[in-house]
Amino acid sequence: MEVQVTNKSLDKVIDEMVDVVEKSKDEIFFISEEARKELEGLEQELVETKEKVLLYIEKNDHLQLKVKSSRKRLAEVSMYFDRYSEKQIHDVYETTHALQTELAIVQREEKIMRQKRDELERRIASLKQTIYRAEGLAGKVSVVLNYLNEDFQHVNEVLEEAKEKQEFGLKIIEAQEEERRKISREIHDGPAQMLANILLRSELVDRTFRSGNVDGALAEIKSVRKMIRSSLYEVRRIIYDLRPMALDDLGLIPTLKKYLSTISEYSNVDIEFLYFGDEQRINSKYEVAFFRLVQEAVQNALKHAEASLILVKIEMNVRNLIAVIRDDGKGFDPKVKRDKSFGLIGMKERVEMFEGKLTIDSEIGKGTKVLIQVPYN
Repeated sequence: MEVQVTNKSLDKVIDEMVDVVEKSKDEIFFISEEARKELEGLEQELVETKEKVLLYIEKNDHLQLKVKSSRKRLAEVSMYFDRYSEKQIHDVYETTHALQTELAIVQREEKIMRQKRDELERRIASLKQTIYRAEGLAGKVSVVLNYLNEDFQHVNEVLEEAKEKQEFGLKIIEAQEEERRKISREIHDGPAQMLANILLRSELVDRTFRSGNVDGALAEIKSVRKMIRSSLYEVRRIIYDLRPMALDDLGLIPTLKKYLSTISEYSNVDIEFLYFGDEQRINSKYEVAFFRLVQEAVQNALKHAEASLILVKIEMNVRNLIAVIRDDGKGFDPKVKRDKSFGLIGMKERVEMFEGKLTIDSEIGKGTKVLIQVPYN
């Protein structure tokens, strides 16, 4: 429960962080777009301002020539004052004054335009830097957002997987204890009871023989032999459940044939077995692991699928051991997580231990297909 609470709390924190980062990303994008719009306006204004500066420069140069010429004329009039009328002298003074005033205005306007041009260039450079930084920040925020959405999701998956492994570990311990109790009961109720009966019957044989009843003693001996055979069968069955001896003696394929045949007869379910490849021996660890994987898949089909037909296909090629276990049972939805599905978890753990691949394809009402691929040397 603590792990669930922690996961929910972590999900809430991550969701809040994602929301804040997404809003920040939107704000950065808005700032960047506004800066771009302002930049476009300023660049257009700069073009116009530069054109005005050029016009003022041309006008300034033209007026300076006119002022120079007017001053020359004024100097000439002043030097030969007596040659010109009062009106001519007045006109020369007025013209020169007007040209000087106009020149001063043009020079002042040119200076203003130059200052405006320089200010526009500074603002454009600053806006370009702002846009550059905004784009860089937006890229970093996108990385953070992807990290939150993907990598933190992976963290949740890791936590969930760790939780499953913890539960699976506890289940293994429980299963071990339950298996010990089962074996203890089986030995107590089976071979132990039979051995006790054999001991009692052997004493009865001894008394019967001593009393002179030879035929009765022989009959008791036959009964004792029958009990010994039954006890031996029970012991072998218990040993087989723990680990099939045929696996060490005969190998994987013959052991699977015998196991599936026995299970089919015992459960009254039709189990078909197909094998492709040479019946070669492989490393014992692979034989044991693969036998247990097929055993678990078949047991799941028998216990949960309510199947009437189970098809087991095994292929052994130069690279992989491949098993397909298909049933015509009721199926299930693999997307819906089932509580206490430790059989599948155990299969997944065993396959991952050998760096293999486990694929489960099932649909409600359409049976289940289990594909196991284990690479081996």
